[in-house]
This record gives sequence, structure tokens and C-alpha cells, in this order.
Amino acid sequence: MAMKIRLARGGSKKRPHYSIVAADSRMPRDGRFIEKLGTYNPLLPKDSEDRVKMKMERIQYWLSQGAQPTDRISRMLEAAGVLEAKTRANPKKAEPGKKAQERAEEKAAKAAEADAPADEPAAEEATAE
Repeated sequence: MAMKIRLARGGSKKRPHYSIVAADSRMPRDGRFIEKLGTYNPLLPKDSEDRVKMKMERIQYWLSQGAQPTDRISRMLEAAGVLEAKTRANPKKAEPGKKAQERAEEKAAKAAEADAPADEPAAEEATAE
């Protein structure tokens, strides 16, 4: 049985509240789970201690049994110091999209055109004197 430690969504529309659960990976996201391991409330401020609550002993147990944390849970466990931080490589993260690059090029071209005529009258004035 492939076990996962993952988030199960609860709460009403536009007011999410998540449970951290150990579940079979074949079960639905909000469906049957084996054990509730904690809660996550994304609506609370990031520095609030009630934002993420985890039962660390039980999480350690499930990890020792071979349960795989999802990416979001692994980030929470890394922040708590339970797992070592992974190096994540996303080289395209800092690059803007195609349309944003095109807009930047157009803006740079307009700025270059605006600067060029401004320099020419100053040169004409210098030669006239």
C-alpha cells in the first residue's frame, strides 16, 4: 500500500482549512484516510503558531513506515526541522513570460527613441553658439 502524508481540504467556499493526514495514495484527496496528523489554516498570518499544527511523533512514525510526504507537506516539515532541506532547481522561475518580455522590449525601444531626439536639439544649440 502506497502511503502518503498529504493535505485534505475542508472548510467552506473561499475559506479553506486543511487537515494533514496519512492516507493511501489511491484514495480521493478529501476521502478516506488512516490517521489525522495535524491541521493547516492558510488564512492565519504566517507568524502565527496556530497556522500549522502537527503531531510530530506520529509523522515520524509514518515516515519510518515508508509514507511519502507531498511537496507542500515536505516544505512544512523542512521548516519544522524534521526533514533536511532539498535543493529545488527551477531555472525558469525568474524569467518573465513571452508577453512580458515583448512589453519590456517595446518599452526599451520607446525609451531609446525618446532619448535620441532629445540629444539632437542640444547638439544643434551647441553648434549655433
